[in-house]
Amino acid sequence: MDTEVRIVDVTRRVEYERYLYKCLAPMPFRKYRKRKEYLERALSKGFCKKILFFKGLAVGQIEYVPADVSGYPIKGANVVVMHCIWVLRKAKGYRFGKRLMFSMMKECEETESFATIALEGHWSPWLEKRQMEYLGFKPVASITVTHKTKHKGEKFKIYLMWFPKKEKAKPPLWDEEQLLEGVHFCTAHPLYHPQSLKEKQMLERIEA
Repeated sequence: MDTEVRIVDVTRRVEYERYLYKCLAPMPFRKYRKRKEYLERALSKGFCKKILFFKGLAVGQIEYVPADVSGYPIKGANVVVMHCIWVLRKAKGYRFGKRLMFSMMKECEETESFATIALEGHWSPWLEKRQMEYLGFKPVASITVTHKTKHKGEKFKIYLMWFPKKEKAKPPLWDEEQLLEGVHFCTAHPLYHPQSLKEKQMLERIEA
């Protein structure tokens, strides 16, 4: 099977540019403004995106970047933030998620730890907490929220997830107030802040 699997760094390859904007979501390819602005800022500072091809088809992806240029409000010393990791359902069972994680960690050999976010109770199947835990991440903080326009009244939790790579690594931190704004760097993200929403904060904190 290994001969049928390729992990391609699409970050600066013109022939794969559509994956910088479209990813694997069933959405048309277009260079939307907020993504373009984010890439212009992040590409020269360590942004990386890889696509996993299986039998010639794109079935998995991973996107990561140093914390200081992350699209998430996550900070930490020598921390790489994973924006997303996704394997299509039709490619489940081959441990492609683990392969993508290994590819990221191998490239970031000097990184002390990795961080990301995870969701629990959200209507989207992406970035589920149990999936991130399967990949080796553990929760270090959480916040309970509700969306102001979608599924109003439904509560879900957002977790700050951490994968220490070196013993001296310290847990990352996040800015909860900024997190309530949602994210702007990807229209397919479960926490994407649509341009049509005029309010600065897309999410509302629910006190425990």
